[in-house]
Amino acid sequence: MDEKILDWVTLAEKFSADGDPLSMRTVAREIFELDKNSAEGLAIMAEAALYQGNVDEAESLAQYALSVEPNHLRGRLVTGGVAMKELRLREQLKIFDKLINDAHTELKSLRAQIDEHNRQFVFNRHKRTEADDDFQTRLEKILAITRAILFKALCWSSNGLYLAGEPARASAALLEASSLTDDIEQAAELYSKHLFLRNYREVSPTQTMELAKKFNAFFAKVTPFPHKSKRHDKKIHIGYISPDFREHAVANFIAPFVRDFDAENFSVTCYATGKKDFVTDRIKTFNITFRSLAGKDPLTAAQIIDGDGVDILVDLSGHSQDSCLPILAYKPAPVQICALGYTATTGLSTTDYFLSDKICSPETSPNVFTEKILRLNPCNLCYAPDLIREMPQVEIRPPFMKNNFVTFGSFNNFAKVSDDVLYIWRAILDNVPRSRLVLKGKIFSLDEGKAIVRERFGKISFPIDRVEFRPYSPDYLEQYRDIDIALDTFPYTGGTTTCEALYMGVPVITLRGKTHGSRLGASILVAANVAELVTSSPMDYIKKATTLSRRKDLIAAYHVGLRENLKSSALMDAQHYMRELEKIYTTIITDKGDFK
Repeated sequence: MDEKILDWVTLAEKFSADGDPLSMRTVAREIFELDKNSAEGLAIMAEAALYQGNVDEAESLAQYALSVEPNHLRGRLVTGGVAMKELRLREQLKIFDKLINDAHTELKSLRAQIDEHNRQFVFNRHKRTEADDDFQTRLEKILAITRAILFKALCWSSNGLYLAGEPARASAALLEASSLTDDIEQAAELYSKHLFLRNYREVSPTQTMELAKKFNAFFAKVTPFPHKSKRHDKKIHIGYISPDFREHAVANFIAPFVRDFDAENFSVTCYATGKKDFVTDRIKTFNITFRSLAGKDPLTAAQIIDGDGVDILVDLSGHSQDSCLPILAYKPAPVQICALGYTATTGLSTTDYFLSDKICSPETSPNVFTEKILRLNPCNLCYAPDLIREMPQVEIRPPFMKNNFVTFGSFNNFAKVSDDVLYIWRAILDNVPRSRLVLKGKIFSLDEGKAIVRERFGKISFPIDRVEFRPYSPDYLEQYRDIDIALDTFPYTGGTTTCEALYMGVPVITLRGKTHGSRLGASILVAANVAELVTSSPMDYIKKATTLSRRKDLIAAYHVGLRENLKSSALMDAQHYMRELEKIYTTIITDKGDFK
């Protein structure tokens, strides 16, 4: 590559990282002045078009670049990005897999050339010349450009892998991407997403904690705010911070915090870091203070919280999407708690407590949290869906009555469906003649997604002819009327999905695992007064589902009575939930004293 073109490409990467496609186009034009058929110029123009939403232009230019240079890395990156935009799932995964492998090979070669170049001066004691320095600089520029392309390929690939039900590979891609960027905030965000996706598959709790602890390294230069003054206000000021004060799964559990708190002894401020919608507007109607921190950097957001004099800041995101943990790293409140939105330790040293319960985290369980555990009884969450929607009516006549066969179902995110789950579901279908399984989720909205799942099912001889794939749709709650028995996933169990199934009159079989996240389903079912649906082993799971399928009277009873049972259960008792939680808040403040 011409030296001047190399310098322009280096500049284009800077503009790409800055999110400036217009300047990328300018760079491409400068490259064309030097070489009108430059594959690099064409690919840069294609990448800029992709960022601007001009997908057809991006694809045309990328293909032109590849006609000039068939294995051009950036050209292939853009074709993968186009496939991603057009939801051609299998194609994008294939492109990114090969691209990532080739980029690794290229980087290995470049590093070897740099090492060999440096060794020549060590062993030969040859004096470095300006030409030697120029040669090494050139290699280092090409290496940096290749790293940048690999970084983008890993990030884009992780999205497709997650959708395709391969969270472990998606997590690994994000971990590597985190190590390739010099932007510390971006690296922290990617590492956080990596930690989140690890929960989808079986991982040692000790290993999970050790990996989470490494998250602190991204905030080594952050100085936490001091909190030395005594409290003067009679009321304890609680702050809830989340990107999800909107139509989101987490919002199914937010109402008790803003509606049912003890206003005589507590004040509440909600700090929203995400988008707003009709749910946001409903939250604002309660007797609370609502502040939007959207678009503010972590330090500014932390300064606002600190200035408000919050006594206890409760984070509802953990390592989930758009995490608020970078704000908590500044310690804007003297006491900080992680709750609700995440199922494992954050690893963040400035997070003091983790809200759990006696089922998810028994007192006899090993200590695998960097936070101190707070245990509610019986469940660490309270289901309150009315903040989001008016729930549809239950169909009290279970579907087996009209179908003459039992229909099992799972509406969980398909990324939660591990191979172990599939083997168990296959055994259940084998045990229950003529039964069927309905799976519903985003992956089934894509023809290629369904093809990927069929291939995966075929590898384990799953009876695919007895499975119905349904795409995501807004009426998904009404479709529970087609399900006799819901089957939970593991080790990452359902949360909102389990509550919704129960509320729609559908019994849910869950497996109680060995970690906080893998016990959430059990915690929900116990709080819902249906502990008999909790199983203790894979074999027990199969037996329970099989036995229930044969008890048609019991299935019918669940469909008739589950909703009313749920409404009167601890799972939806917001008053009890908040009084227990406020006892914990009060105890923490009393024990904390002057916040030293």
